[in-house]
Amino acid sequence: MKDVLIIGAGPIGIACALECKKKGLDYIVVEKGTLTNSLYNYPLNMTFFSTSEKLEIDGIPFISNNPKPTRNEALEYYRRVATSNELCINLYEKIISVEKVDDHFEIKSDKNSYNAKNIIVSTGFYDIPNLMNVPGEALPKVMHYYKEAHPFVMQKVIVVGASNSSVDAALEIWRKGGEVTMVIRGPEIGERVKYWVKPDIENRIEEGSIKAYFNSEIEKITPSEVIINTPSGKETLKNDFVIALTGYRPNFEFLTKMGVHLSTDSLKLPHYEPETMQTNIKGLFLAGVICGGMETHKWFIENSRVHAKIIVENIDK
Repeated sequence: MKDVLIIGAGPIGIACALECKKKGLDYIVVEKGTLTNSLYNYPLNMTFFSTSEKLEIDGIPFISNNPKPTRNEALEYYRRVATSNELCINLYEKIISVEKVDDHFEIKSDKNSYNAKNIIVSTGFYDIPNLMNVPGEALPKVMHYYKEAHPFVMQKVIVVGASNSSVDAALEIWRKGGEVTMVIRGPEIGERVKYWVKPDIENRIEEGSIKAYFNSEIEKITPSEVIINTPSGKETLKNDFVIALTGYRPNFEFLTKMGVHLSTDSLKLPHYEPETMQTNIKGLFLAGVICGGMETHKWFIENSRVHAKIIVENIDK
């Protein structure tokens, strides 16, 4: 019988494991992918908005070449934290079911079965993209994740969205020789775009290097074209690839199967007590970005790393 089973080995899951180890709890972390799986799937050349000290966990120094670290530096940091502290983490193991039985939980994965007194869910939100739900979205040329620019050299690429990820992809692809068009639902580039990047994309749009359709949406995607609805009517654009960076959402089905209550509005906020991070199910805690439901910008590493200490201080052995 484990004291704690932690689902998810991202930065916050690692922080929870460190707290459990310090308190002498018998714990295990189970992760369906690689260590810090979401960070691993970020674009290769991504730079964080946060400074390195704000990404630190448990007071372990994060030294980077510049104040704002890169994806590779973050991977190295969390990898070293996990390995040097000899944390108990099972990777490439997917949790199938979690059931409360009397005063403990019975957990089944695709590899093992566990019993645990407490569960911490720190699964993030990066695995399920928000779909556009338009004809042609399932075509091979449509993708909801962006890794690097090279595959799009000399190609006609539509980037959907005006967030940090969309802007980064558009600029990098354009600089590597792709022909980039942005399709943006709102009237302008997102206000949360990194302050040192926002003028760059706005200048590229103003000079015409990158074409942008504001207040516009994709209506249909075909193998060679994309039809968009714009304020001035429908337009048909020649197209090779569509990168739809329309955001991501937590696995709400997984939460509801465990019995966690969600708000009935569009935000789907999971129920938990901020003082303890415990849900409506005794012994089941939430940590990290999953606490924000569809408000995936509300929680991130620097303001949710405290969840680990809060939970472990309120956990029943």
